[in-house]
Amino acid sequence: MKPVKKTQAGFLKKYNFTFMKKILFSLLIGSAFTVSAQETTMSDALRYGIQNLNGTARYRAMGGAFGAIGGDLSAINNNPAGSSIFNYNQATISLSSFNKSNTASYFGTNSKTNENSLDINQLGAVFVFNDSQSKSGWKKFALGLNYENANNFDDFIVSEGTNLYNSMDSYFLRFANGNNGVGNLGGTYYDELNFIEQQAWLGYNSYMLDYDSAGDNYYTNVPTGGNYFHKNTIQAKGYNGKFTMNFSGAYEDRLYVGMNMNFHFTDYLRTSSLYESNLNAFYDEYYSIDTARFNNELYTYGSGFSMNFGAIYKANQNIRIGLAYETPTWYRLNDELTQTVSSYYNYTNPTTLVSTMDQAFANPNAVNVYPTYKIQTPSKLTSSATVLFGKKGLLSVDYISKNYANTQFKPTKEIIYSTLNTQIKNELQDNYELRIGGEYKIKQWSVRGGYRFEQSPYKVKTAFGDVTSYSSGLGYNFGNSKLDISYTNENRERTEALLTSGLNDTARIKNKNNNVTLTYVVNF
Repeated sequence: MKPVKKTQAGFLKKYNFTFMKKILFSLLIGSAFTVSAQETTMSDALRYGIQNLNGTARYRAMGGAFGAIGGDLSAINNNPAGSSIFNYNQATISLSSFNKSNTASYFGTNSKTNENSLDINQLGAVFVFNDSQSKSGWKKFALGLNYENANNFDDFIVSEGTNLYNSMDSYFLRFANGNNGVGNLGGTYYDELNFIEQQAWLGYNSYMLDYDSAGDNYYTNVPTGGNYFHKNTIQAKGYNGKFTMNFSGAYEDRLYVGMNMNFHFTDYLRTSSLYESNLNAFYDEYYSIDTARFNNELYTYGSGFSMNFGAIYKANQNIRIGLAYETPTWYRLNDELTQTVSSYYNYTNPTTLVSTMDQAFANPNAVNVYPTYKIQTPSKLTSSATVLFGKKGLLSVDYISKNYANTQFKPTKEIIYSTLNTQIKNELQDNYELRIGGEYKIKQWSVRGGYRFEQSPYKVKTAFGDVTSYSSGLGYNFGNSKLDISYTNENRERTEALLTSGLNDTARIKNKNNNVTLTYVVNF
């Protein structure tokens, strides 16, 4: 028999808190940290380790294969020596239209969504200093300043279908009964609890869970038997921007060397809402959940730093080879999390057997502000080669190696991050990326095309698949200025968890990105 709740926490189900506060959880040392922080996952690190192909229209049209070409402001991200290829001072601005299409498959039901955005994704200038009288052989130097939207986080995904096995109650039960349980939360306030206890509090105060004092554990009020209709809506907004200071020099117009200092900054907002409708019969007595909704809003912001070093060697007038190294990016990030749960439940009086429907709210009106943490993304090595066909055109290839198993959360001594880092080493791999680009000139016109393939960072790529991308573009040279346009199509498949843990059933997402970029270039 299920006990009737008569606690302060039970009262709070019917009435929201009237206060609004921010809760700052102090870091504790050792294993205590595992109950102080939000539930961080590998996807949080990959969000910053994986960078989409962005930049100028010419760069995008040729698949980003610019490691040995240079002469483009986005190319300095591949190889910083490329700024010494410029013959004139140059300024560039790029406007991009992003279209993301997602088809989510969840227990046989397909749902399609689209997200569109418009952004000035690149802005920069390069200044060239020539010294033809130099006796040292170093006759050209360049200084480049460039901003790029390294990653556009805007996204919209809807996954819906009838789960034949599991309810969202498994998420709350995992925290409530994990590590020998959290004890009875009746009469406790949300702001007195750590993250694990908060999840149990949300489940209890939304009537999804009840507490058995005799067994000292929580049990579900969701009728068992499978057949739970789920609709999960994810709306993401934000960007990962990068400002680059570039320095390079040319030796005898044959060897070009350079370096970048990259300043990264990120702003990311992810709102998710999981709705569940129970298709099973209610319990004969006490509480039975009919529908529930679990809302999460995660806001992440912070900054990072990285460096690039590179060289381009002109073997002859037609062949160039390039080699570049990018250090890891060291991020310092901050998270803020807001959560609410609401439900409609049926209550059957065990004496009169009279049933009534009512609504419960677990809404603490609080924002959890967590301590700053660090993510180190992997370094990158790029090898490049370009063949020039006089002044008519070129063909270029870049091969990029990046070991995602070297991704790290810090401080590494904290148990939660140590566990994540071990998982990263076990599940992620050293991947490669191949870029191929070509250009052909017809008087003032340039015709361009590109191909890009990036291997999955996962050893088992079901979670996050390979990327295949095709691109094309046109350019027109007015003399002292140019106008370029490109189109890029990119495809990738991945799985998307409805919740970070407990409810382990995932939706399969087929993602298609279509991008149109317009770039104006002026020499001065």
